[in-house]
Amino acid sequence: MVISDFIRFDRRGATVATAPVVETEQPATLISEESPEQEPAIAEEAILVAQAKDDPAAFGILYERYIDRVYAYIYHRVGNAQDTEDLTARTFYRALDKLHTYEDRGLPFSAWLFRIAHNLVANWHRDRSRRRFLSLDKLWSHSSETDRPEEQVEEEERHEALWDAINELPDDRRNLLLYKFSSRLSNLEIGEMMNKSESAIKSLYFRTLATLRKELEAKGWGTQTEMDEADVVQEV
Repeated sequence: MVISDFIRFDRRGATVATAPVVETEQPATLISEESPEQEPAIAEEAILVAQAKDDPAAFGILYERYIDRVYAYIYHRVGNAQDTEDLTARTFYRALDKLHTYEDRGLPFSAWLFRIAHNLVANWHRDRSRRRFLSLDKLWSHSSETDRPEEQVEEEERHEALWDAINELPDDRRNLLLYKFSSRLSNLEIGEMMNKSESAIKSLYFRTLATLRKELEAKGWGTQTEMDEADVVQEV
């Protein structure tokens, strides 16, 4: 199977799967680690992976589940659609090609998949000898509902200050926000990606929010009592 038989992109960057889909009930998307349904979801995913090892057509279900998240993750690391499409295709091609090496350790398949994407993006940056800030201003779209120009300007300035503060974070904290809000990974999945425990990721996340709040307060954009956590980032 060549990758063109499995994946293609339309001109707007939307993804379209062309592989046959196994007649089975669509599994639910992985939910947050706080839910008691997390373990059954992981177990169900392990069954899909086992099926895909014997029948590559079954990989189409996993592809449909993660294509948008992988694309978003890569796009915000490389900043352009052409390279994103190429790296996304290579991610799924490599995952399909190396699926026989995947071992179920009770952790989400997505952690293994995003590790492939992470490594390909790292190689992309290394090959071009360049490092760019994440395009976090595009990570979470924001539109103001106000019709008053002065309020619109203030809102845009506030969000610009937020993106500036995020881009000043250390790599691990910036990547944490990217994994959590662009790729919609749970703390468990992020921990696997970053080689940290789930509790360590949760602690790092809240310390990151505290840092952002402090930076915004220093720039006059609110106080701890005025600014709700959701004003900084929207929890998923």
